[in-house]
Amino acid sequence: MASVLKRDSVFENIPSIKAKTLRINLNPDIYGTFAEIGAGQETARHFFRSGGASGTIAKAMSAYDKDFSDAIYGIEKDGRYVTQARLKTMLSHEMQLMEERISRENHPDRLFFSYANTVATIDFSKRYKGHGWIGIRYQLDPKQKELDEIILHIRFKQNEARLQQETLGILGVNLIYGAFYKYDKPKKMLKYLYDHIDKDTLEIDMVNFSGPNFKEVDNRLMSLQLIKNDMTDAVMFGPDGNNLLPAAVLYKKNILALRGSFRPVTKVNLDMFEKSYDIFIRDKGVDQENTMVIFEITLSNLKASGEIDEQDFMDRAELLCSLGHSVMISKFQEYYKLVEYFNNYTKNRIGLTMGVNNLVDIFDEKYYRHLSGGILEAFGKLFFKDLQVYLYPMKNPDTGQIMTSNNVKVHPRMKELYKFFKYNGKVMDIIDYEPDVMDIFSRDVLKKLMNNEDGWEDMLPEGLSEIIKEKNLFTRKTIEVEANES
Repeated sequence: MASVLKRDSVFENIPSIKAKTLRINLNPDIYGTFAEIGAGQETARHFFRSGGASGTIAKAMSAYDKDFSDAIYGIEKDGRYVTQARLKTMLSHEMQLMEERISRENHPDRLFFSYANTVATIDFSKRYKGHGWIGIRYQLDPKQKELDEIILHIRFKQNEARLQQETLGILGVNLIYGAFYKYDKPKKMLKYLYDHIDKDTLEIDMVNFSGPNFKEVDNRLMSLQLIKNDMTDAVMFGPDGNNLLPAAVLYKKNILALRGSFRPVTKVNLDMFEKSYDIFIRDKGVDQENTMVIFEITLSNLKASGEIDEQDFMDRAELLCSLGHSVMISKFQEYYKLVEYFNNYTKNRIGLTMGVNNLVDIFDEKYYRHLSGGILEAFGKLFFKDLQVYLYPMKNPDTGQIMTSNNVKVHPRMKELYKFFKYNGKVMDIIDYEPDVMDIFSRDVLKKLMNNEDGWEDMLPEGLSEIIKEKNLFTRKTIEVEANES
């Protein structure tokens, strides 16, 4: 049956929403349930309207009352309803009922699915635009025991609940259609989710694929597609390679972020992290158990050699994940935008670990000419409340002098501004650094590695050189050495 579905998915023209629902309804094997909470039964409505829904819809429901919802799906540990955990509970419960109530003997070719969403639309004060979780659990073969699953998190941008409901309904149709007819092209499937939807109306900031038909899908690469396709501004993934929802993992957390190319991650990167982390958690306002460490790479860094090399991205991710770190990919070229993003989710302490050269760039006016308030506007956002910069020293290649916050040279016009932040404790030097590693730069390691020169192994944290050799990372001829690196 899977081959039939794949063979049937040859149309590249964008079909209408009615055409998509009708195609599914007229397929005699696709059969499932719709469970929608928070924004009406918008997805099921499209299937009912197109005709032939009796062959597709086993059940459509909306357990709006919390008591009814809890009676059906149970109570989540955190007591919340618009969460990934709630969505997964809904998908699991509805699929289990499907398998219990529909006889395989009578319907040997049926492809079961459960579609669900749990969302919160815009509130009356219009302070919170709304967000939600959407997913489908399904079969592509009637004999398939382990099910496939696609889960999304979305953020609404429209200012009317009615418009958000309509957008949600269209997105649901696109997801179900893509799951059955575009499953073999997951990258394209992500783009097709916006069929008949303006990108300005909806943000998709997390997606995870799982199941036997998605074994070859790396969710980190799917995260990258969300950024490349302008679906969101930032994505995160954990050490296990699965995508994380930034809003969930950053919520009310203390955040320590280290920006770099990590191409590859070196001993100096690790020293910067470890020393700044030690300072960060000793702060009396920081609870170590409520702290999130992020290794961040900007999209502009990934594009430093032209177009994004996806394998190069995966090589960087492979090493960072092997060290047990969470990674963020963002579109925030300027630091103040990154801090502004963090401030959307937490009011706790934020720390930025950076080298002297990065600090000098922050005080360069050319990066803020597009702002009406110039550098002062940017700094008002950057050094907002509890932000702290942990400065890693740099050796001047010409004089051998160690550059710190005390002798760093910024533009003469910026000196007084720099002194203000310096003497107000916003910049703190890392003083217990390892002098033996401070001359290590990723670009030099990469050059040695690609030219088969000796000595690059000693520049990396323990165990990483073995991973690079075993998996043949960073050795393709298509990769060019970056001219500059943070």
